Amino acid sequence: MTKVLLLGIGRWGANHLRVLNSLPIELYVSELDAKRLESAKKLGIPDARLTTNYKDFAGVVDAAVVVTPAQSHFPLCQEFLSAGKDVFAEKPLTLLPDESRQLAELADKTQRILQVGHIFRFDPATTWIRDSIQSGAFGQVRVLRGHFGGFKRPRNDSGVMFADGIHFVDLFNYVINATPTSVLAIHHDFMGRGMDDYSLLSLEYDTPRGRTWATVENDYFIPGKFRDVIVVGEKLSAVCDYNIAQYKIKTYANSHVPDGNDFKGIEGAVTQIECPPEEPLLAELRAFIKSIQTREKPLADAWSGYHSVRVLDAALRSAKAGSRVSLK
Repeated sequence: MTKVLLLGIGRWGANHLRVLNSLPIELYVSELDAKRLESAKKLGIPDARLTTNYKDFAGVVDAAVVVTPAQSHFPLCQEFLSAGKDVFAEKPLTLLPDESRQLAELADKTQRILQVGHIFRFDPATTWIRDSIQSGAFGQVRVLRGHFGGFKRPRNDSGVMFADGIHFVDLFNYVINATPTSVLAIHHDFMGRGMDDYSLLSLEYDTPRGRTWATVENDYFIPGKFRDVIVVGEKLSAVCDYNIAQYKIKTYANSHVPDGNDFKGIEGAVTQIECPPEEPLLAELRAFIKSIQTREKPLADAWSGYHSVRVLDAALRSAKAGSRVSLK
């Protein structure tokens, strides 16, 4: 049976603990705060597989799942990959593009699995959007818009862009199968923490069908919980609410047609798309275990992690300079 070590069972790590414990693996858990290990005990994980020092089990397991503060991802992933272990690392892979590139190259060199926690890739709604874009159902995708935000406690290891914005940056990279050629960013630090708590990104993509403009908005303030994506194509548009379990997507066959020297807007058919309900975290961790066993390349591999971090690093530079930054 595959032996997996979970590092960190904090706010998000607790969800990893629940899901990993449901999979057919032998689970080990490391958490610096001994009190948090009580939750693992309640799930029936033996004391012999619990520790406050991950090195106790590093040589025993086949793989590690890293759900620790972002600053620790690089040294931990480097250590486990160098030791011949497969690794799942929560996003962001690292906070610096050079470190993410080094990890991607190390995974290639050691022929190890390094999967990044780009969870939206594993949502059935994303599969539908990507397949529909790639098949030409939307025609040229003119605009992508995402809002990942809402009132909640801010993370303290990174700004909101790295904490949340990275989700939709990777999602957009994935569904149009491209990476941005430039980025313009506006950041605000309303709480005075020294990192962004409101972020607005403008991304420019060049694709075989033409240019696509994308915006990603993130915040800790707007009342509610928003996980919204809009795709505007020349043939079709879609609105996707990732908060909804099953009926996430509506499509609109709207069009603008010439009307003399002007255009008129024609509202076309509205279609509700049913997506099979599935917990994306379960899907991505199940996929990680399958990759360990089959050696298949992960859907969210280390290079996808690198490309996302590279965009966000450019966004930090753009926000500081107040100008668009080229990624060509």
